[in-house]
Amino acid sequence: MAAPKFAPVPPTHHPRDYQSPPRRFDEWTFEHRPAELTTGQPDPDKGRMGAPGPDQGYVLKLMPLMRSKLHLTIGEQQAAVERGAAAVALKRASLFGRAPVVHDLTVALTIWGFLDPQAPVELVDERRRRFEGVHHTAAHYPELRAIADAVPSEVLRRTPAEVEAAYRADWASQLDLR
Repeated sequence: MAAPKFAPVPPTHHPRDYQSPPRRFDEWTFEHRPAELTTGQPDPDKGRMGAPGPDQGYVLKLMPLMRSKLHLTIGEQQAAVERGAAAVALKRASLFGRAPVVHDLTVALTIWGFLDPQAPVELVDERRRRFEGVHHTAAHYPELRAIADAVPSEVLRRTPAEVEAAYRADWASQLDLR
């Protein structure tokens, strides 16, 4: 137990340290680990499990770089837009097995038309409906996952220039809005 530095301690006193047993008496197998996946990892495309990847918190560091470029309309909340764009950016980064970079956010914001000052009215209506309230993740996690799931993996594998060209040609072709 901790004690203040001024408390007297005998000079022969040695604090107790952790000591492991000298050896294991039984054989060790991986089945005894409680978190071990013995049947394989679940499919991330089913059940809205998200897109795991390394250093995903870095997307929060990148988000302020994009704020001045956002074009929001009446009724759109910046926090909700950032949370939804982060979900799409993290999905893209995980497809490449790396941490998020600014191009992931650029692709996410381009697909949903947030970098376009003259975004199509149909897209603005759709994103306003889908992004509403998703910054309250605890209550709206399924809606947040639906934003990321609406962008197919084939679209996210494209370069930012290819995504922008496809957005200009036909924005609806980049989204699965079922």
